[in-house]
Amino acid sequence: MKAVQLKSFGIDQLMVEEREIPALQANEVLVNIKAVSLNYLDLIMVNGSFNKNVAFPYTPASDGAGVVTAVGAGVTRWKPGDRVVIQYVQNWTKGRIDAESNAVRVGWQIPGVMAEFVSIPEHGLVKAPENLSFEETATLPIAALTAWYALIEQAGLRLGQTVLTQGTGGVSLFALQIAKAAGARVIATTSSDEKAARLKALGADAVINYRQYPEWHQQVKALTGGEGVDITLDVAGEQTIGQSLLSVKEHGYVGTAGFISGTALPLDIMQHQINMNFIRIQGLAVGSAESFNAMNRAITINNIHPVIDKIYPLSQVQDAYRRLESGQHIGKVVISLA
Repeated sequence: MKAVQLKSFGIDQLMVEEREIPALQANEVLVNIKAVSLNYLDLIMVNGSFNKNVAFPYTPASDGAGVVTAVGAGVTRWKPGDRVVIQYVQNWTKGRIDAESNAVRVGWQIPGVMAEFVSIPEHGLVKAPENLSFEETATLPIAALTAWYALIEQAGLRLGQTVLTQGTGGVSLFALQIAKAAGARVIATTSSDEKAARLKALGADAVINYRQYPEWHQQVKALTGGEGVDITLDVAGEQTIGQSLLSVKEHGYVGTAGFISGTALPLDIMQHQINMNFIRIQGLAVGSAESFNAMNRAITINNIHPVIDKIYPLSQVQDAYRRLESGQHIGKVVISLA
């Protein structure tokens, strides 16, 4: 089978090689991966800025979708031909996360899925939505589930509330789509008129160009009659968290869903009105398989289709990573193995 292997850190070290198909153990499922999608995590894993202790050769990528081709002894949930998608936090099957369920993440503690075949424990898979292609389904495990878990299961998004999203990356676009499907108003920030037009086409009710308005929280307040939004997902971290806090109303929810601008959180309890406005700040890292199934039902019922920036063949894996690294993408960067 073909598989991408990383022998040392760097995008130029990603190579397509021939490998043996994994041996199937009891309670495991062999999946023919049809597509994978890239996350910021995949980029920083490959360039070595996230985890210096990667065991080489390393198979990258956390998000994947495909078809069950064989099942091991004891497997009851799946049969050959089933369309499935990988659960990123493998042991988080339901409920709240704990140390045991948080221990195994695909593409981190265990090898990634950028290979034609992977073996996965039967509890580490979820049924793919019926209305999506493999390329679309592959975008769901991290970005979509993070947005769903934050908005629906943690923030308790309700009809008529207002949600603030940041930029045109995967989590933010899924947040926009989920919020609109749930009957919310969406205000989005972005860096260009071109991206603003795409956001409006996807349903954003208002878009703020943060290059034109560096203090963009003031525009958020103006658009909400001085009140602020009910919910925001902060995907950039260090350079945006302060304005995210200033953008929400009393009892507002601020989910920290990324750190592309830095990992430090320079917060001032008084300046950012954290205590006075009873603001809730919560760290986020996807959701359980139970949450994944609930999200997939909503995706099917509402016929939500993920935004894909570009699909690359496996032979162009380095180009796909460089596209992600450029920051110019709108939506998800996908690699097809079909």
